[in-house]
Amino acid sequence: MLRQRSAVWLVGMVTLSVFINYIDRGNLSTASSLIADQLHLDEAQLGILFSAFYFGYVPLMPLMGMLADRIGAKAVLAAGVAIWSIATFSTGLVSGFTSLLALRVLLGVGESAAFPCASKIIAQSVPVPRLGLANGILSCGYLVGPSVGTFLGGTLMIFFGWRVVFLAFGAASLLWLWPWRRAEISPNPEADAAAGVAPVAPSFWRILRERSLWGAAIGHFASNYTYYFILSWLPYYLVKSRSFSLQAMVGTASLAYAVNAASALAMGWLADRWIHGGASPTRVYKWIMAANHVAGFLCIGAIPFLGAPAAIAALFVFQIASGASYPGLFAIPQIIAGPAAAARWVGVQNACGNAAGLVAPILGGWLAHASGSFDSAFAVAAGVNLAGLVGWVWIMQKVEPRDWSAGGVQASLGA
Repeated sequence: MLRQRSAVWLVGMVTLSVFINYIDRGNLSTASSLIADQLHLDEAQLGILFSAFYFGYVPLMPLMGMLADRIGAKAVLAAGVAIWSIATFSTGLVSGFTSLLALRVLLGVGESAAFPCASKIIAQSVPVPRLGLANGILSCGYLVGPSVGTFLGGTLMIFFGWRVVFLAFGAASLLWLWPWRRAEISPNPEADAAAGVAPVAPSFWRILRERSLWGAAIGHFASNYTYYFILSWLPYYLVKSRSFSLQAMVGTASLAYAVNAASALAMGWLADRWIHGGASPTRVYKWIMAANHVAGFLCIGAIPFLGAPAAIAALFVFQIASGASYPGLFAIPQIIAGPAAAARWVGVQNACGNAAGLVAPILGGWLAHASGSFDSAFAVAAGVNLAGLVGWVWIMQKVEPRDWSAGGVQASLGA
C-alpha cells in the first residue's frame, strides 16, 4: 500500500511537471498576435520562433535519457524544470527577435528532460497492466496545459499585457521544485514482474537496432506534426484568418485543448480495461494509433474548406481522436523497453517525434506567408498522417516486453 501511494504521488508530480511544461512552451503561441504587433514580426519570423524551441529540445532528449538512466531521473528533471522556468521568466523582458529566439532555444533545453525522465519514473513505479491509465494521466497533464495556459494566459494578457504573463508563469513554475525535493524513486518489483522479463539494461546501440523503435519514431513524428501545427498556429489562424476576437480565440482554443486532454485520460483508462479483458496490447494500441491518423487526415485536411461552424466541429473531432492516441505514445515504449531501457528509448523516440516541432511551425508559417492563406499548410499537416499509419501499423512490431538478455534478438532490425 505504501509503495502504491508512492507511485501515485510520483505519477502526480511528473504529470504536474509536464502540465507546467506545456503551459510555458505554449505561451508564445497565445501571445503571438500581440508580440508580432509590438515587436514588428511577420508570419515567417513567428514560425522561426515557434520552431526555435525544438532546436534546444530535440537534440538533447537522447542525452537526457542517458543521464536519467545513469545519474537518476529525479536530479535531471529538477535541473530541467529550473532551466525552463528561468527561460520563461526572462521572455517577459525581451526587447527584440534575437533575444526571444535565444530564450526559446534555452526553454527547449530545459524541457528536453521532461519526457525521458517521466517515462523512466513511470516504468520503474507502475506495473504494465496500469500503464494505460498512468500515461493517460500524464497525457492529460500535458494536454490540459495548453488549455489552461491559453485560457488563463490569454485572459491575463487582455488586462495586463503579455510580458506580465511570462514573468508570472516563469516564477510560478519554480515552485514545483519545492515538493519534488522529497521524491523517492526506487525500482518496483511488481513493475518488473508484470513486464515478464528480467530488468537487463541493454546497450544504447542495442536499442537503436530495434525495428519497433523506428516504427514508433515515425508514428510519433506524424502525430506530433499535426499537434504542433495546431498548437503553434491555431490561435493566430483563428484571429487572422477566421476573424475571431482575442476573447473568442481564447475560448475556442482552450476548449479544444481541454477536450483533447479529457479524451487522453478516458482512453488511458479504457485501454487498460480492454487489456484486462483479454485484448492484447498490440491490438489495442495499434487500433488506437491508426484511428487517430485516419481522423487527422480527414479532419485537418477539411478545415480550410469548411465554414466556421463546420471547421470548428472538425477541429473538435480531431482533438478527440488525437487525444485518445496520446497514452499510447509513451505506454508503447514503456511496455516494449521496460524499466531498464524506457528512458533511452523514449529519449530517441521523442527526439524523432519532436523533430516535427522543428518543421511544422516554420513550414506552416512559410506556406501561409508565401501563399497568403493557410490552405496548403493544413494540407501538409493532413498528409503527414499517412506516414503515421505506416509507422505504427506496419513498421512497429508487437507491443510486448522486449527480452534484452543475450538471446533476445528476434525483434531487432535485421532479424
